[in-house]
Amino acid sequence: MSDNKQSGSGKLKITLTRSLIGRPEKHRRIVRALGLGKRFNPVFHDDSPTIRGMVTKISHLLTVEGA
Repeated sequence: MSDNKQSGSGKLKITLTRSLIGRPEKHRRIVRALGLGKRFNPVFHDDSPTIRGMVTKISHLLTVEGA
């Protein structure tokens, strides 16, 4: 019935791959809200619209796997 859900575990592996130096404070707050600290240390989140929205805002700084 719900074709918008993708098959899989419903988890996203999010990794910060670019530095926050020179980035706006709004981007820094999103990175902190996602629980990202140092570069290349991944975090895992459930696939939800809230997380997807945050990832979309700073997609140029991240690598996202899963979904």
